[in-house]
Amino acid sequence: MDEARAVITRLARIEALEREGAPPRAVLAEVRELLREGEAWIESERDGIELAADALERCRFAKDGEVTPVA
Repeated sequence: MDEARAVITRLARIEALEREGAPPRAVLAEVRELLREGEAWIESERDGIELAADALERCRFAKDGEVTPVA
């Protein structure tokens, strides 16, 4: 449950940075941490994580500027 809270807190931080007009590098740093925390959340929740795992993989591809593979 702590992992889920960390993700929610990080999302709120990203939204606040965007509202404040923070530099893109600052937002990107938070997005990278969001991915790390999302991975930790998925690792802690073994059942019913398929949709979250797929979303995380799409985020990784988007962050790296790659085309998302079609499943």
